[in-house]
Parts: sequence; structure tokens; C-alpha cells
Amino acid sequence: MKFPPSLLDDIRDRIAVSDVVGRKVKLRRHGREYMGLSPFNKEKTPSFTVNDQKQFYHCFSSGKHGDIFKFLMETEGLSFPEAVEALASQAGIALPSPDPQAQRREKERASLYDVMEMATKYFQLQFSADLGREARQYAQKRGLSAETLSTFRFGFAANSRDHLKNYLLQRGVSERDMLETGLVIKPDDGRPSYDRFRNRLMIPIEDERGRVVAFGGRILDPDGKPKYLNSPETKLFHKGHMLFNAQRARKAAYENGAAIVTEGYMDVIALHQAGIPYAVASLGTAFTEAQITRLWKMAPEPYICFDGDRAGRQAAHRAIERILPQLKAGFSFQFAFMPEGQDPDDVVSQGGAGAFHELLAKAMPLSDVVWQRELDAQTIDTPERKAALEKRIDDLVREIKDERVARQYQMSFKSALSNLFWQQARAKRDAHFTGGGAKAGQGAGPSNALAASGNISRVPEAGQSTEYEENILGLCIHIPHLFEEHAEQILSLNFQKAGLEPFKHVLSHLIFDQGASHYSDIYAKASPDLFPLLDDLHGAEVLNADGGVLKPYGWQLASRRHVPQLAFRPGRLFLERMLAYWLAVLEVREIQADLDGETAQAMHDPDVGDHAFERIQALTQELHRRREENVREDQDLFDEYKKMQTAGISADLATTLSELALGRIGDDAGA
Repeated sequence: MKFPPSLLDDIRDRIAVSDVVGRKVKLRRHGREYMGLSPFNKEKTPSFTVNDQKQFYHCFSSGKHGDIFKFLMETEGLSFPEAVEALASQAGIALPSPDPQAQRREKERASLYDVMEMATKYFQLQFSADLGREARQYAQKRGLSAETLSTFRFGFAANSRDHLKNYLLQRGVSERDMLETGLVIKPDDGRPSYDRFRNRLMIPIEDERGRVVAFGGRILDPDGKPKYLNSPETKLFHKGHMLFNAQRARKAAYENGAAIVTEGYMDVIALHQAGIPYAVASLGTAFTEAQITRLWKMAPEPYICFDGDRAGRQAAHRAIERILPQLKAGFSFQFAFMPEGQDPDDVVSQGGAGAFHELLAKAMPLSDVVWQRELDAQTIDTPERKAALEKRIDDLVREIKDERVARQYQMSFKSALSNLFWQQARAKRDAHFTGGGAKAGQGAGPSNALAASGNISRVPEAGQSTEYEENILGLCIHIPHLFEEHAEQILSLNFQKAGLEPFKHVLSHLIFDQGASHYSDIYAKASPDLFPLLDDLHGAEVLNADGGVLKPYGWQLASRRHVPQLAFRPGRLFLERMLAYWLAVLEVREIQADLDGETAQAMHDPDVGDHAFERIQALTQELHRRREENVREDQDLFDEYKKMQTAGISADLATTLSELALGRIGDDAGA
């Protein structure tokens, strides 16, 4: 119902903000205001202020701000009408009466609540009586304590067609009300109505005000079907709007900053008993918009716990379809999958709360579950299948209504797709190198799609790029004219290995300003303090005691990783292609760094403009294109290398190194 502004103002005038807040926060007077530790964030220095004159609170650490109604909603999970009702009662203010029709409907519902309460007490009595012995044994077998049985008001429905019906009739409950609450079933053929629940362990389902609105019954007969039976939809019970245990869990969820969703209410009860009171269940339905909204009132990223079997993953996938359109900035879900064959009840029964918290720590963000689902849907080993994956991802992103969230998903998945396709190409190339095989797409996808831009494998991999830097400078020392031809490209790159960035400028000075045209000139013109680096990159001549050559100039370069071709007689054209390829690899590294920077800025700035987004898309496309080019060139160079081996062009390594020393390798330009 709507409340007139004058009523809300009257409540505010009668109740100080500090009185409401003071029940949860220890406040100290600070001038005209009060200060205390934030109830929303853990902190050591107070940043939470209350101003009774202005009738508001403000939390500097979380940015939350509001009045007494908002505070109850934020800290106790109450709806606005519930907060108004609670504070009006505290202030001694009577709420306005609803219209006559609303009063009549409320009176009808109230009578139905009374019927459900009577049924609850009846089931509890049967549970404690002789008839409930089997139910008590089952509860004991499940490890349920007396406190848990009392808290959740466990009961028992006798194995009879009309046991509950007769009990309620004797207390003046009409058959119509029993039908309205779903406690009995009326056959269409005119036969007498009968009890819906028979020979079942009964668990009341309560609304957020703690009123019983439905029941869940667990069959006690091992061969009985169905295993669990819930009340039907009624005037009181709308399962698409309800969460089992919400009335108990919401306060604990606020206090712990977390909420857990399980597939069944027995899991919720087991978690509660294990000391995890912020769990709810969705009552066997796929998530609805109303349930998602209620969960987000409890915590911004609730944990959805599913069984680790195929059915559990299918349930997770169904949840994804409902959640994606509702996503909004700062609100999502995390998915925790239980070990194969176990549910949350099994986990806490065997390992306690600690084992369950360990599983929560491994929970996957929604984005990862989406990515893995699409990756597992089909083998991604042809251009057509890659295109199909891209289309599925694009279609899913379009389901997200929040433009900012959709933009973040799009950026992240574009980057993840680029890396997936590159890793597949690399795996194929590596298999060709080693003669081994690899499954298409194996190990290709990042596990965290939203963090893909920051955490995925790079081209080249860690440590490998600096080897390319060493190869480039080592080859330019050996053949200085290669540096002359590629100087602009080399000098524009940011070398990462310590000492190489300044050395490339020294090398430029030696070649362009000092006129070094041969590696011997570089050694002659370089200062002595550069000799260790020259030896590391290229390798100075090593003589024996008799003056014989043990190691010729360039021996270090020829033995370096990634240049096995130098053990043969490659022509100048081949060496230039190798150098160009190494430079292209480093340029990809630069593009990746630019993309990482742009993406990081966009992720931290929710107001990023279309220009920045277009820039990210362009960089992603360029990165993908350049990586594919590099993979093709790498393969071509390797094929040339294999031809050298197959044709028997190889010379004795010592002879080859001698030719390196004489500067002959690379001199026959059209070879």
C-alpha cells in the first residue's frame, strides 16, 4: 500500500535516526553529529555519520546514505512497507486502514494463515506421537538435532487419506479453506476430498514475515514417489516469488555479506545446523526475476550451490538464462559446484562448515560459467565452429539489458575468444613441431572470462619475449645492416629485459654514428664495459693456447634457443624473415599491453565513453589479426627449416660456426 508523505514525516519526527542506528552501531557524539564504525564494511577508523537534525545517515566507506526506513531495509532486509510498519509501531502511530475490498482480501488471507498454522501444529504433534516414530528415526539418521527440528518446526503427515482433514473439520475449518490452502485434494469425479500429504516428513515453508504459507513433504517410504512434494500454488504461496528460509537468512546474510542458494530445503537446514545461517532454497523452480531481486537484497553476489553431477550443471545452465537479462552493475552470482555425487548436506555432514567454505572459496563467477558452458557445447576446431562460438557469445551478451555490464562482458569475451583461437593455432603448430597430437581447444580458454584481458596467456609467453629481444640484438650485432633496415621498428619497441633497452640505443650509435658495418667493428668500437653483454648476446671469439679457434664469433647466438636454423646455411632473405618475425612478436606484446591498459581503465570507470569502447574493439581485432599472421609466419619458417634438414644442407656445426665467424652466413642474398 502507499503511505502519505505526512505519515512518513510524522514517523521521522518521532524517532531519531541515532535511536534506530544505535541498536546496531556503537555511536559517539562528534559535534552536531554521531560517528561510528560502518555497519556495511569492516573498518578500523569510523567513517559512518548520523545527523539527527537532518534525519539521515551517511557511510563514507560504502557510499550508502538514507533515512531510518532505508537503514532498516539495508541492515535487516525489510521491504519498505515492512520498515514503515515496524517504525510506526515503535513510534505509536496507527497506520491508515486499507480500502474495504483490500480489508476483505486481507481478512480471507488471515483466516488461511490460521488454517496453515493449525496444520503446522497438527503435524508437529504427530511427529512427537507414536505415529511419528519412523519420521523421528529418519530425522535422527539425517543427523538433525532437537534444536534444528524445533527451529524449522518439523512434523509428520500420517499415512491416511483424511487424518488431517478430519482434524481440521473438528476445529471448524471448512473444506473450502482446506482446498484454498492446498492441504487437501478434490477429485474431479466427485469422490470425497483427501489429504495431499501422507506418510511424509513435513517441513513448513514460511514467508518473510515468518507465517506458514506452504509445506514440503519428504516421503518416508523408500519406494514412494515423488521423493519431495510441495504445496501447490495458492493465495498464500507463489513459489516463483518465494525463497525457503528467507525470513531467517536475510539478517544473517546482511551481517556476513553473503547469501547461499541451494537446490533443496534439506540442504538449507543442514547448512543452518552447521553454523551457516544465510542459506535459502528456490523450491525447485528455475530462478524468477522476483527471486533474483530478493537474493540481491541479501547480498550483491550470492553463491548458487549445485550438485557436481550432470543434473547440477544443467540446473546451473538454466539459471544462467534467467540471470543474464537481470544483471546490473555491482550485482551478479557465483557458482559453487559440489563434489561428484554430493550435495551441501553431504559436504557439511562429512567435513563440517570448513569443508563447505573451502568450496565457496573456489566458486566460479557467472562469466566463467557462461564461458565454460559455451566452450563445452561444441569442439572448436574449424572456422565455421569458431564463428558459431562467437555468435553464441554475442547472442548471450545481447540478453544483458544493462548497457555497462553488457559492454564489460563483450570486451572480456572478445579478448578471451582472441586468446582461445591463438592458443589453438599455437597448439596445432607445436604438435607439428613435436609430431604429437593435441585436442582442438584443449587448455585454450581462460577460466575467468571477465579477467581475461589481465590474466590470460600472452604472445609470447612469460620469459620467451625477452629471448626474442636477445635474438634480435644478437643478429643485428652479427649483421649490422639488418639493424639499419629495421632501426625505426626496433627503436620504437620497449625492450623489457634489464639492460637491453639502453643497449639498443648504444648499438644504434655504433652503427649509424660510428660507422660499424661488421660485428668486428662493433667489438672494436664498443667500450669495455659492454663486452659482457656483447658476449651474452652474440659471443666473442674464444682461442686455445695455440691460437686455434675454440669458439668463433657468434657462437652464443648460434646456440641460442629459437634459432636452430643458424646451424645450417640460411640465406640473407631467411635471416631477414626471422628478424621480421621476432619484431612482429614483440609488436603483438605492445598491442596486448595497450589493450590491457584500455580494458583496465574501462573496467574501473563505469562512465567510459563509446570512443574508448571502440578503441578496445579495434585493438582486440588487430591483436587477433596479428597473432594469426605470426602463427602462419612461424609455421612457414619452421617448414623452411625442415626443408633444410631434409635436403641435407646442414654442415658440421663447427664449420657453420666458422662461417658465422667469417660473416659468410647470410651473405648469399637470394638463397
